[in-house]
Parts: sequence; C-alpha cells; structure tokens
Amino acid sequence: MTDAPTTLPRRPGEAALTPLGLGGPALSPEDASPHSFPDGGRWRTEVPSVEGPEVLNTVLEEAGRLGVPVHRISQGSGVWMLTDDEITEMVGRCTERDVELCLFTGPRGTWDAGASVRTDSGGAGLRARGHDALAGCVEDALRAASLGVKCLLVADEGVLWTLHRLREAGTLPADTTFKVSALIGPVNPAAFAVFEGLGADSVNIPSDLTLSHFSEIRRVSRAPMDLYIEAPDDLGGYVRMYEVAELVRRGAPLYLKFGLAKAPGIYPYGRHLRDLALNTARERVRRGRLALDLLARHGADGDMSPLGTRLPGALNRFPLTPKD
Repeated sequence: MTDAPTTLPRRPGEAALTPLGLGGPALSPEDASPHSFPDGGRWRTEVPSVEGPEVLNTVLEEAGRLGVPVHRISQGSGVWMLTDDEITEMVGRCTERDVELCLFTGPRGTWDAGASVRTDSGGAGLRARGHDALAGCVEDALRAASLGVKCLLVADEGVLWTLHRLREAGTLPADTTFKVSALIGPVNPAAFAVFEGLGADSVNIPSDLTLSHFSEIRRVSRAPMDLYIEAPDDLGGYVRMYEVAELVRRGAPLYLKFGLAKAPGIYPYGRHLRDLALNTARERVRRGRLALDLLARHGADGDMSPLGTRLPGALNRFPLTPKD
C-alpha cells in the first residue's frame, strides 16, 4: 500500500528558527515511508510491561483518564508466569476495550541455566537454548492461543519460524500474530526483511537507529515496526519524543511504544513488585500522553489507525518446503 501523506507535519521550532537563518534542511519525499497499515493508518500505540490483570486494569483506567488511545498492550515476563485465570481475565478485559493482548513466549536465555547471557558479551541473549527451551516456547504459544491470546512475543529466530509453520499448518489460529522482541531487534534492512520472511508481523527495532536507517528499512519491507519512543535503561534509556512525527513519516506503519527510563526492571514479575509495576504502568501511560501531545502540536496526529485494528496486512514470507 502506498499511502504516504501529501502534507508534511510542522517541524519543531521551524517557524521561529527560519527567520534567524537557522531553519533545518528541506525534507525529501524520498525519505518518507510509502506504507501504512491495511486500515490506512500510519501509526498505532503500545503500552509494554503490563504484567498481569491488575497492571492491565491500571493501564486501561489511566489511559481513559488521560485520553490515551491504546491499540496493544504487551507483557514481558512470559506466558508461564500467568495462571489460566489471569490470562483469561486479561483476554476478556482487552476484548472489552478493543485492545490487542500480546504475551511473551518462553523460556529464554535470561531464565534458564545458561551463564553466557550474563557475561559482558551477552552471549546468545534471550534466545531459546536447546530443544527443551524451543519446546517450552511452543507449549506457551499453544496454551496462550487456547485461552484466546492472538499475539505472541518471541525472542528467537528459530521459535519464530517454528510458530509461523504451526500457524500455516493450522495448529495455531490463522489470525495469530508474532511480534519480535526488542532484545533481538534487527539493525539493518536485510536483517529486518529476514524477520519478516520468518513470519514476523511486527518487529521491534532498537531505539538508537537513525532516521536514515528507518528509510533504508522501508525500502525493502512494509512489515510494521515497533519502536520504544522512550526506552528502558537496559535498552539504552533513549527518549525520542520530539522526533515522533518524523519517525512516523519515515517508519510507517509504526507502533509507538511508551516505555520508561530510570525505572527498575520488573521481569519476572510477582506480587513482591506490585507497587513498582502499578506506579510505572501509570507513568508509561502519562509518557504516552506527552508523546501524543507533541504529535498533535506538530500536526501529525491525524494518521492513527482506528482503535481495535490489529492485523498487519499481506507480508513477504519465506516458502515452506516439505522435509526431504
């Protein structure tokens, strides 16, 4: 789809800077993404680190109070850290509010016995180590899907390809979507296209990619990007609120993720972290309000996808070949 906007958003400070001879360089239409979501919108929103029903209710209440539209909420601790009743409650609340629920599959590197992930090099990161970890991720995916979860978060290329094959075979529902974790996010256009081919329906990219990197990715793929507008400290702590309009212009279709810097980690979550989880949830929503206010002030808030939409449209996949 080629739905790039015909008018450009206002650039921060431009009207005041131009008379002083300090205006920015002209924006090139060649840098703009030609893509959008199937509904015609160019951006959606996501609140991450929503670790259970109580945190979810807090996010939804705060979003209603502050008028923050929410397309998707995601959880980071993992499917296996929630009971069936908790998952069912979260599915029900999200269905009531037309919000997509995305749960993380596991186990993964930081939760198993492997020590390499804790070395300075980071080892294999969050990837699933060995057959048992792969099987655990599949078990989580099947369980979550049976309880009504339609979006699964993955942190391993092999897990992604396996889940995509299960979706194609009908073992997972056809409308299940897969979201690639920020902790294995691609940093060049070829790698981004590989994740799309493996079955990704949206791909977290690191928050430190340049604006030019966004345009380079969009020349090869239309798969939705997920981007922390404010990143947690373990992902760099970057804050890119003033760039939101330009990020959308170059990166659409784009999920704007409202993370939180200078906040302690809460994975894996339990009730011993309750107050921290609820307080940081409220602040993530508030940060979303600040980012959306900037988007509105710059005249770029009119391209939001309708609430309740979730599918990415047709994407390029690698062919499924039968085993010899």
